[in-house]
Amino acid sequence: MPFFASDSGLFDTISGLPVHPLVVHVAVIVLPLSALAFVAIVLVRRLRRSYGWLTLLGLFAGTAAAVAAKESGEALAKRVGTPATHASYGDLLPLIGAVLAIVALVWMVMQRQSARRAAGAGASGEPARDSGAVKVLGAAGIVAAGATLVMTVLVGHSGAEAVWGNRIASTTPAAASSTPSATSAAPSTTTATPSTSAATTAAAAPTSTAPATTAGGYTLAQVQQHATASSCWTVVSGGVYDVTSWIAQHPGGSGPILGLCGKDGTAAFAAQHGTVGRAVNELKQFKIGSVA
Repeated sequence: MPFFASDSGLFDTISGLPVHPLVVHVAVIVLPLSALAFVAIVLVRRLRRSYGWLTLLGLFAGTAAAVAAKESGEALAKRVGTPATHASYGDLLPLIGAVLAIVALVWMVMQRQSARRAAGAGASGEPARDSGAVKVLGAAGIVAAGATLVMTVLVGHSGAEAVWGNRIASTTPAAASSTPSATSAAPSTTTATPSTSAATTAAAAPTSTAPATTAGGYTLAQVQQHATASSCWTVVSGGVYDVTSWIAQHPGGSGPILGLCGKDGTAAFAAQHGTVGRAVNELKQFKIGSVA
């Protein structure tokens, strides 16, 4: 199996795996650690000679990794959809990282030049003080480092939430305890509402394809009766969708879909995929009606 990026794009897949999770960990580890190291060398003079250029290398490498994470995230989004919040934070992180890296480079050059001038002027053995410009750049760099740390946390948290949020929610005791009642209630829907029996029967079969539209509307109570893997309905932006057959096919795993079963999943779907794009178009094929 080749270990080079596939023909579908440099940032798409590598050796059959998406590039994004492979590079994002470099960005969220190297970049914040280097930002903290920069704060340390600004505040502690004796660290500059030993760790100054290494810190700069880490900042530029971390920023490059953030760019790669952004591009690979966009490639992955074409396959599984875009978590809107995570994507917006991911767009900002490389920009903030680049600002920090450039400010740090200029600061490093200026403070080295200042130190050499002080040594050439025959200053005492006392360490030379930073010039005003060096202090201003150092302060600006510390602010940029703080912004980098905050944005890294936001990127990491929103990404983890997009991947694991619904999956964890679907395994909580509350979700597990509600499953039996939803299962027992599901059969009664077929007999109690003859007008929707065809849609209910189709929802009970995991491999069935729900009709695109239905003449009548559904109540939220009816949707709540379809909260299992064998019959999974959800509401997104007022539409009712039978996503039973999509559980096993979802590229992100079954957990996110199971987390939507029997409830209004508008907020969760929008957070994961936004309101436009491939995922939204794919969802249309599972629509069986609207909320009454």
